[in-house]
Amino acid sequence: MLVQIPQVLSKDEVAYCRGRLQDSEWVDGKVTAGDQSAKAKINLQIPEASPVALELGDLILKALGRSPLFATAALPLRVFPPLFNRYDKGMVFDMHVDNAIRAVSGGGRIRTDVSSTLFLSDPDEYDGGELVVEDTYGAQTVKLPAGDMILYPATSLHKVNAVTRGSRWASFFWTQSMVKDDGQRRLLFEMDMAIIQTRLNLADDHPGVLGMTACYHNLLRRWSDL
Repeated sequence: MLVQIPQVLSKDEVAYCRGRLQDSEWVDGKVTAGDQSAKAKINLQIPEASPVALELGDLILKALGRSPLFATAALPLRVFPPLFNRYDKGMVFDMHVDNAIRAVSGGGRIRTDVSSTLFLSDPDEYDGGELVVEDTYGAQTVKLPAGDMILYPATSLHKVNAVTRGSRWASFFWTQSMVKDDGQRRLLFEMDMAIIQTRLNLADDHPGVLGMTACYHNLLRRWSDL
């Protein structure tokens, strides 16, 4: 399931992130890649523990907390601290799958159920650089406005096409969901969207609304991994 979440960050927040990142140290992106991914990865990243990464990561986490669509699509239990990458001309990340488990700085681990890319560059700033995600409907190509975010299953094979002009900046991170099965998350997401649409036409206490809402929460109770 791919879900686009528009305007996670405002234009002012994007501009602030870009300004802070512009003056920061960028290092080889292989530092956060697994053995297989490192062979496919040519990009730059902000060091994970740098003050700028921590500051901007906190900004993004607060923005996610304001997003009902992120909450219903990801059903987040834990969110890995956001990271930041950059693809200049000629940089690429060939087809790969994300590591299933990632260690969190300071201790602990997180299971990567949902991958997220939050775009910090507008599409007209660069050529190439599309995120390509393989799913049950084939290859999906994603290139979003700055401030928008795409969610997709971390189990998916995916890549970033080579940048041929300009520079593509983004934040990326993973979510451990309360529901680890993507098929079950998809059904819950579609049901929640249907409930929201139904409530536009029926009162909240309508038996149909109450019944759908009860089914949603009972399925979440059955499928949640807590």
